Amino acid sequence: MEKRNVDVVTLGCSKNLVDSERLLRQLSDSGLTVRHDPPEDSRPSEIVVVNTCGFIGDAKEESINTILEYAAHRRSGDVRRLYVMGCLSERYRKELPAEIPEVDAWFGKMDWSGIVSDIARQFPATVPYDRIITTPRHHAYLKISEGCDRFCAFCAIPLITGRHHSRRPEEIVEEVRMLTERGVREFNVIAQDLSAYGRDLNSAKQSGLADLVNRIADVPGVDWIRLHYAYPADFPHDLLGVIADRPNVCNYLDIALQHISDPVLKAMRRHVDRRQTLELIDEIRSTVPGIHLRTTLMTGFPGEGEREFAELMEFVETQRFERMGAFAYCEEEDTYAARNYTDSVPQEVKQQRLDMLMARQEEISLDIQQQKVGQTLRVMIDREEPEYFVGRTEWDSPEVDPEVLVRKAPGLRRGEFADVTITEALPFELIGETDA
Repeated sequence: MEKRNVDVVTLGCSKNLVDSERLLRQLSDSGLTVRHDPPEDSRPSEIVVVNTCGFIGDAKEESINTILEYAAHRRSGDVRRLYVMGCLSERYRKELPAEIPEVDAWFGKMDWSGIVSDIARQFPATVPYDRIITTPRHHAYLKISEGCDRFCAFCAIPLITGRHHSRRPEEIVEEVRMLTERGVREFNVIAQDLSAYGRDLNSAKQSGLADLVNRIADVPGVDWIRLHYAYPADFPHDLLGVIADRPNVCNYLDIALQHISDPVLKAMRRHVDRRQTLELIDEIRSTVPGIHLRTTLMTGFPGEGEREFAELMEFVETQRFERMGAFAYCEEEDTYAARNYTDSVPQEVKQQRLDMLMARQEEISLDIQQQKVGQTLRVMIDREEPEYFVGRTEWDSPEVDPEVLVRKAPGLRRGEFADVTITEALPFELIGETDA
């Protein structure tokens, strides 16, 4: 019997990618031939699954356009079965089927395992966390929880993913053991709300994040652990000692702060104020010397005037975040902000403020990068390009942070560490060489 082929196309964040990787494993274990994110110029497989993002307007538009592209293949007969899963279909499951009838079945964020049953007519005996890694084999994302209980005014994520629920630590550690046996050395820990991990697993509502990270760090073969998407309110302070003390926990923390002005933070329903934010940053930097902080900020939220934006600019200039992203506010239907506030800041003003913020951050980033010139840094080599090997330091998360361009030399190999002396700095890249 000829094997059937399945393409899985992933849009959106790394949490979506983990779901796709699990789906790929279950489909493969059911006897199907699978392909992830096929080249644009290739002919699609007979079965296609699109894993969508529904976070903000641009992401939703990309998801819709991708579905429509494969819907055209479905009409032409190139694709025989078309499935859609993920955040967009979770949020608009009632509306989308009538708009795009070419899709054979719609699944949400949590029930996508039904795709396997529908395609294979059986469900494999695969452990739920097993997956086919689609990143370079030496690093993987590790999703430790799903959902969010914060209900920030601007955010639709809780409406899509539901309430926060943590995975059991024993299962997470077993997944890490399994992946290290397959060659994974770097684990990028992700959750919608890292700070809340474990609070739903004990009656005292205490965070279990520090204990979990310690247990992951104990697994033989784990060289780097990097932590993403902490929340400033109810921050697990005992985590900082773990970052400082464990050599294989990177001196890095991704913590989305969004703003610093008290009126804006209150309107955003962030459950934290300016004083608490500044105190937390001071505690992080004093407890973990040399840590690199990544944050995300927003411009143009309703009520952000010139004074509030000036406060945000001053915050960026004084805190000098090593890594920073920002975006302009985009009203999302059914959120608290959409129901209760007027989207009062003109789009051109939002964009102008965003451009100013990122221009200042580029100057800060260049200055911080230049301070690394002359230092010898431990670099994980990710890939080889015509003129350089490309890698990252412990302060650089895949896809979003700067890279290190390493001049070619004998002994450099993908998935291995190299000691690299930095010779040149750009705002978002370092250039270096080895002694080999």
